Amino acid sequence: MGGELFDFIAAKENLSENEAIEFIKQILQGVGFMHSKRIAHFDLKPENMMLLDKEVQHPHIKIIDFGLAHYLTPGEEYRSLCGTPQYIAPEVINYEPLGVSADMWSIGVITYILLSGMSPFQGDSDEETLRNIVDMKYEFDDQYFNQTSAMAKDFIEKLLAKEPVERMTSEECLLHPWIKPLTRKQKANRSRSSINMKNFKKFNAKRKWKMSYNMVWACNRFCRLKLLCKTSASQDQELRKCESDQEDTETKPASLFRRRLSSSS
Repeated sequence: MGGELFDFIAAKENLSENEAIEFIKQILQGVGFMHSKRIAHFDLKPENMMLLDKEVQHPHIKIIDFGLAHYLTPGEEYRSLCGTPQYIAPEVINYEPLGVSADMWSIGVITYILLSGMSPFQGDSDEETLRNIVDMKYEFDDQYFNQTSAMAKDFIEKLLAKEPVERMTSEECLLHPWIKPLTRKQKANRSRSSINMKNFKKFNAKRKWKMSYNMVWACNRFCRLKLLCKTSASQDQELRKCESDQEDTETKPASLFRRRLSSSS
C-alpha cells in the first residue's frame, strides 16, 4: 500500500484543481460501485483513502475500513450513531433513517478540505462540531477559497445539502461540470484554479498529530486495562484460595459430626 492520499498530496509543492478532481473522481467511482450494490460505507474520511502505489504518476485510490459499512435491505429503516464527527451527515446525528446519501455528504466534506485545507464544520470540541453540522454552519471564506473555482463550490454545496434527497448521487457527481466540463470556458476556469496548499499542509499535520495522540492514548488505556485485569485476576485467585481454605476448615467438623451421628445410631 502506498500510504494515505492526504499525505501524498501534502508532500507536493502545489496541486491544481484538475489534479484534485482526478482523485475525487476515483473516490466517486469507488463509492458509486458500492452504492450500486446497496452498500453504504458510513465512515468515509481521509484516513480511509489509501494509494495502491504512490511512486506512479497517477496513483490509484483504494477505499478501506468497512467496519461500519452496511448492506441496505430494500424497505429497511437503518439507523446508527456511527462515523467520525467531522465527516458525518446531519441525519446520523439526529438518529434518522440512513442511506447512501450519508456517504455523499462525507465526500462533500472531504472535497471542501482538499480544496481549502479547512474543515467546514470543525469546532473546538466534538459537541460543537456536531452542532455546527446540524445547524449547517459553514461558509466559503475568501481567505481559504480565493483560488477555488465557482464550479467547485457549487459541487460542494450540492453535496452538503441538509436533506439527503437533495444531495447529488455519485452518478450525478461524475456528470457535474466541475468533474466533467461541458464547455471550453468551464474547462479553462477549472484549469486556472488550484488548492490552498499552505492551509492543506497545516490541516494534514494537525490531523496526523491528532491521530498519533489518539493512538498513544488508546495504547496507554489498553495497558492500564491489561494491568487492571491482571490485578483483578490476582485478587480473584487470592479470594478463591481463601474461600477454599474456609471450605476446608468448615468441612472437617461437619464430616466428623456426620460420622458421630452415624456411629451413635
